Amino acid sequence: MSRPVRIGVQLQPQHAPKYDLVRDAVRRAEDAGVDIVFNWDHFYPLYGDPEGAHFECWTMLGAIAEQTERVELGALVTGGGYRNPDLLADMARTVDHISGGRLILGIGAGWFEKDYDQYGYEFGTAGTRLNLLKESMARIADRLAKLNPQPVRDIPILIGGGGEKKTLRLVAQYADIWHSFADLDALSHKSGILAEHCAAVGTDAAKIEKSVSWPGPDKAAEFVAAGATLFTVGTGGPDYDLSGVEEAIRWRDSFNPESVAGLA
Repeated sequence: MSRPVRIGVQLQPQHAPKYDLVRDAVRRAEDAGVDIVFNWDHFYPLYGDPEGAHFECWTMLGAIAEQTERVELGALVTGGGYRNPDLLADMARTVDHISGGRLILGIGAGWFEKDYDQYGYEFGTAGTRLNLLKESMARIADRLAKLNPQPVRDIPILIGGGGEKKTLRLVAQYADIWHSFADLDALSHKSGILAEHCAAVGTDAAKIEKSVSWPGPDKAAEFVAAGATLFTVGTGGPDYDLSGVEEAIRWRDSFNPESVAGLA
């Protein structure tokens, strides 16, 4: 294992009628020992009441950055078509400064049609959304290089998705972290495709961290053997149950070498 296992929590900003519930969940997650606090970039709930309570992603990230001291934070993931990419880069740089250099810029092509329709964005096709993501990644990189002041650190880029021709090519070109929604067999297959793209663009595939949803303690070691080292547990409001997160943290601390166990 070239890097230690890390545990993230995705505090889904849905079904929490008061932001106090989110703030409390962030506090509990950091106290529990998570490595990363994620949210997501949608405008409506993805499950439960489709018209239920929901908060906006990047405003929340600024608040999480100010509230926390240790954890990294970011969106899993930002919708690539929801914001001007130069503006998104500036937002990311600003949250990076608020957090003291703890932001991860997670981004994907987008898929939830209701977000697009209700907020006036063009949904298009999977192909047009991926083409827009490709254009956005180049503009984000260019804008980050121009901003004054510069980000606190080279902001890690997380790209979510598994399209073998376009998405994995963008991962090879731009990403520090690849979040896959694949099962174990598909993860192994797509990792091979990613390695081919990395070779084509001159990227060291070993430097890209592989991220997946938490599969449970019985299967997690198999995912590590397939290359995954970042596991994220999702939980929604209003309760933000962290029992699954605590289970994952216990597994992390038993699995990681003693020198890094418990160090988030």
